[in-house]
Amino acid sequence: MIPAALRELAREAGVSCDWTDAHGEPASIGEAPLRAVLAALGLPAKDSDQISASLKRAKQLRKEADNGPLLFCDAEQPIDLQCRLTAGSRCELVMEDGQRQSLQVDARGCLPALPCGYHQLRGGERQWILACTPPAALSVPQLTGDRRYIWGIAAQVYSLRRPDDGGLGDTAALAELAAAAADKGADALAISPLHAMFSARPEQYSPYSPSSRSLFNILHAAPAQVLGSEAVEQAIARLGLQDELDELEQLELIDWPAVSTLRLRLLRQLHADFASAPTRLQEDFNDFRQAGGQRLEYHCRHEALQQQALEQGRSGDWRAWPEPLRDPASPQVEAFAREQAAELEFHAFSQWLIDRCLAQVQRRCREAGMAIGLIADMAIGADISGSFGWAHQTELLNQVSIGAPPDLLNRDGQNWGVAAFSPLGLKRSGYRAFIEMLRANLQHAGGMRIDHIMGLQRLWIIPEGADAQDGAYLNYPLDDFLRLLALESWRHRALIIGEDLGTVPEGLQDTLARHNILGMRVLLFEQQDGELPAPEQWSNAALATTTTHDLPSLAGWQSGRDIAWREHVGQSSAEQAEQDRRQRTEEVHVLHQALQREGLTQGGKDPQTQLDASIGFLGSTPAPLVLVPLEDLLGATEQPNLPGPGDTHPNWRRRWSQSAAQMLDAPQAIRRLERLHNARLNRERKSFDG
Repeated sequence: MIPAALRELAREAGVSCDWTDAHGEPASIGEAPLRAVLAALGLPAKDSDQISASLKRAKQLRKEADNGPLLFCDAEQPIDLQCRLTAGSRCELVMEDGQRQSLQVDARGCLPALPCGYHQLRGGERQWILACTPPAALSVPQLTGDRRYIWGIAAQVYSLRRPDDGGLGDTAALAELAAAAADKGADALAISPLHAMFSARPEQYSPYSPSSRSLFNILHAAPAQVLGSEAVEQAIARLGLQDELDELEQLELIDWPAVSTLRLRLLRQLHADFASAPTRLQEDFNDFRQAGGQRLEYHCRHEALQQQALEQGRSGDWRAWPEPLRDPASPQVEAFAREQAAELEFHAFSQWLIDRCLAQVQRRCREAGMAIGLIADMAIGADISGSFGWAHQTELLNQVSIGAPPDLLNRDGQNWGVAAFSPLGLKRSGYRAFIEMLRANLQHAGGMRIDHIMGLQRLWIIPEGADAQDGAYLNYPLDDFLRLLALESWRHRALIIGEDLGTVPEGLQDTLARHNILGMRVLLFEQQDGELPAPEQWSNAALATTTTHDLPSLAGWQSGRDIAWREHVGQSSAEQAEQDRRQRTEEVHVLHQALQREGLTQGGKDPQTQLDASIGFLGSTPAPLVLVPLEDLLGATEQPNLPGPGDTHPNWRRRWSQSAAQMLDAPQAIRRLERLHNARLNRERKSFDG
């Protein structure tokens, strides 16, 4: 039984003491884990005196946060300022487009309605940013000219192949895949996260544990797209890299450390040669760096400081650096930046390359006729030791990591090892880091998938050193997040998708639907009580897909390949694996029955026939968007990632044997894409006729 005072502190801190677990059963936190969670949030609670002091502090922090600089209001509606300014107060307004207005608060305490956007308001000595938000994000019909049913492909960028790619997928291969997909009728190409990683730590390459979600992974740049093939060829020749590049290209699995080392050498040579580049390119780089501002500058500083720390045998984690270096704006860091100006310029140059490459890919998507184009993937968090954690210390919680409680897939829970936002820190800063992150991910995309969107309402946080099951749910300002998503969707004309798989809070999916944020429905998860719902029963507020990067491909699922892997790496016992295989046999039979019921298969039970029919099945659902991963288009049995501890499974290392330009011309891919395309057209016709 949790003492009343401790429960009150938890409530004030936003920590849930009770919830419903993945099995639909009531769950609650123990007293000892709760005290540990509160201590990790900076609210020690060992005894009554500490609880009392922490409660007072928590209330003060919340009061400060509620008086943050960002005010939300509904676009095109009177703006209620009763709690901020008195009737008759004079205000100065600078609208997002730069227009200036002098306004007066009316007798009701309101200002006149304003259009969507971020507007600056000054009243007396106080100043705010007005976030005037639309009622919802843009929907598929709003982005496609009233078409309601579209489809796309999902791809892991690192896995793509093209001639002379040096062993890692890049934006040139992505552009080739985009052109091929558009030619087949696709409107979208969903991609794996391209967040900035650690150039000094090539052994850390999971795209879901980045250094920053506000910049890009420079290793995926194809410099020839910006600098021209001649400049790249000359740099390779000067360094004598061709043989090593050829060797890495022939590998079946990506050798991330070797590829990283080689590509960084090439990028450094290209940077050294850039002094003789055409003036237009140098001017464009200078404009990019100036526009990048503090966000770019701090990332470059962190990259250089981390490299220096590791070379000196010190920790790469900024939290272990000497005190003056922990502050990105300290005089010591400023001096370092001046002394290492060339090194910082190199990192900015590399960011410029990947930025311009991605802009080209999205432009090619739209020119080829895609209504959406690239759908970026935004990871749930970033490594606290990275540049984002260093630059946004007051907006992050640096004593906890994000994970998941025990659920149907992971009986011991999960610890993802990435940092969580501080709800109060975000409010105090006017959601600066969150807005920065959204804009970065939408900059060169027509859509964005938010990993684990449940985190906008609550996150399972785990104190440092604790087991995953000893965490707790921390609550977040969902309404504020949804308003900002709607506004950035409107500003970028982009589709917003939320990965709502796992333990989903009651009512969240309905809330997302009201805000035009598409959820996700996965074929492998939709069976209920031994039956797969008919296509017409599927949600029209969520995309439909065969699988995800964390799940087996459909062919692998049918053969139990994922079960074999979990047993092989020690995630399940032989007894558990045998039980899982029996259950899987039943699930495969349910799928087969559903496909037969819909007349999509003539009775063949081989995995490839079932795969064809499954894609047709999804195409006939009312889902606004159907995404099919390359793994299922090509009938692969292996999956990109096997969640869980250990590194025996080659997570994030698999490469395709086919080139990106030609893989969609494989007979099975042509057959499946035609089936999907026709199913979507039929769905559109039925909607129109209805």
